[in-house]
Amino acid sequence: MNEISIPRPNDLDAFWMPFSDNKYFKGTPRLLARAEGMHYFTPEGREVLDGTAGLWCCNAGHGRREITEAIQKQAAILDFAPTFQLGHPIAFEAASRVADLTPAGLDRVFFTNSGSESADTALKIALAYQKAIGHAQRVRLVGRERGYHGVGFGGMSVGGIGPNRKQFGAMLPYVDHLSATHLPDRNAFAKGQPEHGAFLAEEVEKLVALHGDTIAAVMVEPVAGSTGVLVPPVGYLEKLRELCTKHGILLIFDEVITGFGRIGSHFGSERLGVTPDIITMAKGLTNAAVPMGAVAVKNEIHDAIVTGVAGGIEFFHGYTYSGHPLASAAAIAAMEIHVREDLPGRVRAIEPYWEEAAHSLRAAPGVIDIRNHGLIAGIELQSTAGKPGDRAMRVFRRCFDDGLLVRVTGDIVALSPPLIIEKSHVDRIVTTLGDAIHKEAA
Repeated sequence: MNEISIPRPNDLDAFWMPFSDNKYFKGTPRLLARAEGMHYFTPEGREVLDGTAGLWCCNAGHGRREITEAIQKQAAILDFAPTFQLGHPIAFEAASRVADLTPAGLDRVFFTNSGSESADTALKIALAYQKAIGHAQRVRLVGRERGYHGVGFGGMSVGGIGPNRKQFGAMLPYVDHLSATHLPDRNAFAKGQPEHGAFLAEEVEKLVALHGDTIAAVMVEPVAGSTGVLVPPVGYLEKLRELCTKHGILLIFDEVITGFGRIGSHFGSERLGVTPDIITMAKGLTNAAVPMGAVAVKNEIHDAIVTGVAGGIEFFHGYTYSGHPLASAAAIAAMEIHVREDLPGRVRAIEPYWEEAAHSLRAAPGVIDIRNHGLIAGIELQSTAGKPGDRAMRVFRRCFDDGLLVRVTGDIVALSPPLIIEKSHVDRIVTTLGDAIHKEAA
């Protein structure tokens, strides 16, 4: 009765892979079959050092027994329960654990299932809040060029990565963008936050002059990851916070990548010294063991929406799996590891070594910039004429074949290893990557 019936051979055809060159992959597959600690293993048993924490998400390393056991235990007790007009205790506990880590005053947590859903949820909350306080004219959403906020139409609209948008026609109306903070002519090879670029935040004033009091929210990543590691210039986020407050605009930080220790604090806002009105998160929330995302909002935003309705449903939004029992169990276990092992502290301790190791690649052929913050690094390569992205993709494939997983976006190699990394792992990452860059220099 428990036998699994496979109606067709287990080939590669049925799975339409996301963000992938399907034709190339299915002709030359690179498969991962098992993971433990800092490593993946191929079906043949070959070890691959994880230089990307899966996809920016397995912060505590792979195969954590505490998370596995929490999921198993919860599945045996309560596999699923709806959270529409009902609830289950573990979702409330998970929300309280998140609120213990978020900046003071951001204590209300709405659960989603991914970073994309978190982005769209945050934008909806911003619009609902502005309407609740009598500013229904504030319907405009502002993102940033080269920003990434998932692949829902809301996040994609305020996002600013061209290839993610060009296939799908019109985006949401009433959207505008700030300039990206990348200034290679002035900030190339900066270590940590670059010195130049705070003035770019002043573009908020130009947008207000253009659109008046119709802007509801500005959404940015504290450190832009998916576009290739763009670190905010000194003073930029502070100025952005100041201007949003001045003009009654909500400031949303997309912390799907920078949340849960990645840059040396619970959330990036803490390390960077700027508190937003809304924070989105996912990835490290459950150590990626079960899909889950969340949005933390300032108490007054929550209260304005909830108390602004006399009775009934106050916010017409949610997901079947919001606060899923297994995801909640995984999140609690992951956050316990985060606190007990002081993962942010581990990042701060190894960050100087990581920084120097990453910048040691400066002399490698074709390297035109290196950027880093916390336990993130981006190594930008000179594009091959007429073939943008080709050089980095060749580096990616050679690294994998040589036992290292990296991530590429365009011609940028992005590194974001698990936060349990040791110096020996750092050395191996840089040596393997450097060798691949040299071999693929043409």
